[in-house]
Amino acid sequence: MIITQSQLESYLWGAATLLRGYIDAGDYKQFIFPLLFYKRLCDVYDEEQVDALTESGGDQDYANLPEQHCFQIPEDSHWKVVRTRVKDVGRAIQDALRAIETANPDTLYGVFGDAQWTNKDRLPDHMLRELIEHFSSQTLSLSNCPEDELGVGYEFLIKKFADDSGHTAAEFYTNRTVVHLMTEMLEPKPGESIYDPTCGSAGMLLSSVAHLKRQNKEWRNLRLYGQERNLLTSAIGRMNLFLHGIEDFQVVRGDTLANPAFVEGDRLMQFDVVLANPPYSIKQWDREAWSSDPWGRNIYGTPPQGRADYAFWQHIIKSMKSKNGRCAILFPHGVLFRNEELAMREKLIAHDVVECVLGLGPNLFYNSPMEACVVICRMNKPKERRNKVLFINAVNEVTRERAQSFLTDEHIQRIVITYQNFNDEDGFAKVVANDVIQEKGCNLSIPLYVRNKSTETSVVAETKLPYGQTSLQEAIANWQKSSMELRKSMDELFEMLDESRGMGGEI
Repeated sequence: MIITQSQLESYLWGAATLLRGYIDAGDYKQFIFPLLFYKRLCDVYDEEQVDALTESGGDQDYANLPEQHCFQIPEDSHWKVVRTRVKDVGRAIQDALRAIETANPDTLYGVFGDAQWTNKDRLPDHMLRELIEHFSSQTLSLSNCPEDELGVGYEFLIKKFADDSGHTAAEFYTNRTVVHLMTEMLEPKPGESIYDPTCGSAGMLLSSVAHLKRQNKEWRNLRLYGQERNLLTSAIGRMNLFLHGIEDFQVVRGDTLANPAFVEGDRLMQFDVVLANPPYSIKQWDREAWSSDPWGRNIYGTPPQGRADYAFWQHIIKSMKSKNGRCAILFPHGVLFRNEELAMREKLIAHDVVECVLGLGPNLFYNSPMEACVVICRMNKPKERRNKVLFINAVNEVTRERAQSFLTDEHIQRIVITYQNFNDEDGFAKVVANDVIQEKGCNLSIPLYVRNKSTETSVVAETKLPYGQTSLQEAIANWQKSSMELRKSMDELFEMLDESRGMGGEI
């Protein structure tokens, strides 16, 4: 009997509630996700066994052949065996998970993470038995719980854990409506390679698959690649892809800046599409190594120690194919105007890879009121877009319900159409020539180019900013603009003084 989506969500969250009082909410994911995946593997294995027996007329040896199963489950590591344990349940779970990883070294090695199942102070036997019995209440076979349905349920659980995880949520969860928008703007095509250098729970990779599914296009030949520094998060991402029915992917644990996983000879692998939400302004990274990067990623310079944003940005540009490579990166607005990164920004503009700068509304970064921006880069712009950047001020294209901010389908559609048209739209979008941007000191702050009219009257009173400024970003942009104008005036004055002195006059 097929499990409904609401039943599945209740079942999954019910498992998490059993952990309350034993471990912190932020740690639920390291125990619930592995058990869910373990149960799924065993139920699908049993389903494959029944199908093979039916096909062979009851031949047990035939049904046990490795080729009859997607994954191998050692007999003494099956869920049914662990379910019978009443003592040292954590040890039994841990041994079973490791045995399954060992039996599937090319696909499942390390996929279950490194949770401390044997810590009885946190996970007493009676609690683990309750958890196993709860999961045993449903059969997670493909016939009972199709891949798309279980994938949606898994995403529901990721979202719930993000809600409960506080400040750590952004490590593994990016607002899915923003991910959807970024994917729609890049339009992945069948057969392309998709890469996320900081892939978290693999939501951006999965979004490319979903994009093609919605269009009834071939998605199975997409080549998916991801790297993630956090062990648990990379395991969550791999399980997420498997539970969505995707097996042809590479998600590697590791530090993208220090040790990029995808290389070919002496250079980085290059991809058709890169989607990324890099960690914001990380301070603990090896700046000295970057200054002489063996992969040549310091094409525009070495970022300051306190902010690695431009290191990720340059890594992404070096990871894009020269013919049709394109990327969408979710950043905080600071990358658009900070003075300490000006020299690198000047080279970015001169290189003519920035195609669109999109400003989004507040609260779309997880557990942060910060306004986000999406930067679209393209290695080989269409002729009509060369030496131009489209600025979109979509700060009002956001909805907030029950303390959650998100983009509606209407918001996404408006932004995507504006990007595709690449034309001016009063108060919303502006196409700006690169030389104009250079005249403004290579400042990419959106309010310098697009004044959002609808916020002008409604936000001023609330923010208590100087009259006529609609947001902190605009206040900064206007201040920077005034500073540049003052600097220009002073330069002209000093030139006049020099000329006067050269002619023997006085002022």
